[in-house]
Amino acid sequence: RHTMYKLDDLKYPYDALEPIIDKQTMELHHGKHHQAYVNNLNNAIEGLDLKANTIEELLKDLKQVPEAKRQAVINNGGGHYNHTLFWESMTPGGAKEPQGDLKKAIDETFGDFEKMKDLFEKAGAGQFGSGWAWLVLEDGKLKITSTANQDAPISKGQIPLLGNDVWEHAYYLKYQNRRPEYLKAWWNVVNWDVVTKRYKENLS
Repeated sequence: RHTMYKLDDLKYPYDALEPIIDKQTMELHHGKHHQAYVNNLNNAIEGLDLKANTIEELLKDLKQVPEAKRQAVINNGGGHYNHTLFWESMTPGGAKEPQGDLKKAIDETFGDFEKMKDLFEKAGAGQFGSGWAWLVLEDGKLKITSTANQDAPISKGQIPLLGNDVWEHAYYLKYQNRRPEYLKAWWNVVNWDVVTKRYKENLS
């Protein structure tokens, strides 16, 4: 037996990220798109004998999933995991830029916060089709990367600290084809306290 996954309620109202992300996008994105990933994930793993108790364990060890079901787990398990991280990272309030050790690591790795944002936006704008832009930890070092579709960095041995969803459903109602504009505006809703906490927890 293993866990059936569920969609957690957002910790804030659907209109809390206005005007950067509009209420209707949030309702559809969380309530419909994310819910569909959870439903499809549960369908894909039904009846399987899995060692994994958490979504992290499942995505870190995809070999435990039979090949016929593996792509469905990558797509929908990744969709569930990536979105959960995304909602948490945008919890209203909190620091507007990196603090302490994370700030120091960003400055050392990328030059400064502005340069990091620029590289992150380029990764997001340059991701062809659907996908994500990421700030990850790999072997204890910060790195900016992007993934296609719902592929999750943890399946590649990376620890995601911050991800931005560049699927059209994340921004199209408000920004239409202007993905770079959405990527730039998005920094206004990132909670760096959440990201800094993830960084600290994963350094040990």
